[in-house]
Amino acid sequence: MRLGVDYYPEFWPPEWMDEDLDGIAGLGANIIRIGEFAWHLMEPREGEFDFSFYDKVLDKAKARGLEVMFGTPTATFPAWLARKHPNVLGRDEAGVERAFGGRRQYCFNSAEYRYYSARITRELVKHYRDEPAVVVWQVDNEFGHEGSDMCYCDNCRRAFQLFLQKKYKDIRTLNETYGTIFWGQTYNEFAEIPVPAKTVTTHNPSLRLDWARFRSHSINDFAREMTEIVRAHKGEHQSVTTNVSGGFFGKWFDHDEHVRPFDFVSYDNYPVWGGLAEPVPPEATAMALDFNRGLKNRPFWIVEQLMGAQGHDIIGYLPRPDQAKMWSMQAFAHGCSDLFYFSWRAKTKGAEQFCYGIVDHDNVRGRKYEEVRRVFREIRPYEALLKTDIPAEIAVLYDYDNIWSWRIQRQSEAFDYENELLRLYRPFYRLNAHIDVIPASRDFSRYKVVVVPVMQVLDEELGARLDAFAAAGGTVLFSFRAGLKDRSNNVHFGMELPGYVAAMCGTKVAGSEALPAGRTVPVIGCGEREGRRSEAAVWRDLLKPTTAETLYRYDDPFYPDAAVTRNRYGNGTVYYIGCGMADDVLEELAGIVVKEKEIWHIESDCGVEVYERTDGGNRYRFLLNHTSEPKTFGAIRLAPFESRIVKV
Repeated sequence: MRLGVDYYPEFWPPEWMDEDLDGIAGLGANIIRIGEFAWHLMEPREGEFDFSFYDKVLDKAKARGLEVMFGTPTATFPAWLARKHPNVLGRDEAGVERAFGGRRQYCFNSAEYRYYSARITRELVKHYRDEPAVVVWQVDNEFGHEGSDMCYCDNCRRAFQLFLQKKYKDIRTLNETYGTIFWGQTYNEFAEIPVPAKTVTTHNPSLRLDWARFRSHSINDFAREMTEIVRAHKGEHQSVTTNVSGGFFGKWFDHDEHVRPFDFVSYDNYPVWGGLAEPVPPEATAMALDFNRGLKNRPFWIVEQLMGAQGHDIIGYLPRPDQAKMWSMQAFAHGCSDLFYFSWRAKTKGAEQFCYGIVDHDNVRGRKYEEVRRVFREIRPYEALLKTDIPAEIAVLYDYDNIWSWRIQRQSEAFDYENELLRLYRPFYRLNAHIDVIPASRDFSRYKVVVVPVMQVLDEELGARLDAFAAAGGTVLFSFRAGLKDRSNNVHFGMELPGYVAAMCGTKVAGSEALPAGRTVPVIGCGEREGRRSEAAVWRDLLKPTTAETLYRYDDPFYPDAAVTRNRYGNGTVYYIGCGMADDVLEELAGIVVKEKEIWHIESDCGVEVYERTDGGNRYRFLLNHTSEPKTFGAIRLAPFESRIVKV
């Protein structure tokens, strides 16, 4: 088990290094993460490579029994490169060049940037290929973060046109697919096709979805190339990863494809960051952890775990005593096997001087230092447990074509994709059930329950797999707008919604309405639920059941149509939730589902998460109090933000 910290020795006076490394070792750490922002230090002038500083760092780290995770430095390139080759700099949607001075300003389609990135990566890895202390290579840093996944420069325009030519072969095929006859957008050749930069009204939705796919291709091709270079020159004892940043449903690249070249997934876990008055809800952090575990369906690393308040200019919430420890334990519960804290020291200069760490500007090893030391001490006995897989019986499906389609056309001003995924994830999370968050392209036949939030891009192949899953005895939960579009981001013609899954849902969508932000519509129960009242937001599909039963309907004199239906289909059950349903109804349905399917779950007080793990012989429960109040679970009293592991 690797437990460590992110360390930036190049920032501090060299004479502090011994003190720092003694302090890190004193935490009980056995590894440090270094190097990902140090290109200029390694290549101060073009072609002059100097790794002597890190040679010294490694010598001192080894003397204290510390291993090293080394980052290739391509996320922050040197000023001399930007000056010599300005076309390495990306451009924003308005065509304005991104100035040197931040980070990740580069264009993934710049041939010059790829050449110099390949060279520094190759020289660095070759230098340390036989170094026993370097056990992991981290490629780049937080690919696509902070808007760096998008670029509108001439490099990207030309590469996009070639991407489309390779896909469609013939310009007539593209014109037909896009429907470019509308608004007179027909192209005579691929060289006429623009990037979807700012224009009057909006660009063609099919073009914009292809642009999203192109952005994904650009990032993932660069990551693949850099990873292949690392693999070609690394030592046999060294593995390869990259660190996935948060906000992955708001990124313009497919994460499932992104992580395929790597040996394991690493994640940067920030339940709160600058500008937030309070942390994100615990289910949002849990969902993010389940997403990262689901990328390879096995344990993952966290290489940046928040300890102090964070912010570049606006500083966020300060984690309360033991709250960062509790978030760490939540991560271990959901599949994290190895963990690093960000960071060892808070910097006094530069853009991250307000990203507080284990040791703050006062240079005092205080409460946070002791909190980290307790985490390392308490989790280490569970190393074998954390290496085991988590056998979830519920899968939440996502698809990046679908996510991008919603980003291109939100349809409701209140719509937010992640909120809609959480809407269906949350009721099962509150029952403490194990949940996998996985791409819809995966085989989901082994699960008992499949949850399909707002899957408007739903083709015949996915529809057939969902149909077969339900017919064979599985339970499926859809939410609104299911089955609306094809893979070209065009609406299905001549097909009643919900399209390819209409038969299994046992209902038709007779009409739809977008609900603006802040507006809700009343919903009432039917049959045995008569008298129950709730509400819906964001959207409503007006449902006309064919074979399904109505569980809830809209309390509306004009549209008293079904809002939630259930259909017994083959040996299985299919729910269609035609609106942004309130939590009370969804928690009722989740309770019915887990009992019917005999899925392990356990009830706990609101704000108390109970996550059960087994090592094959023993069962353990992670008890996590996400609140600022004392809570209990059975006979166990949990202090505010307390976390503990108990054997069952």
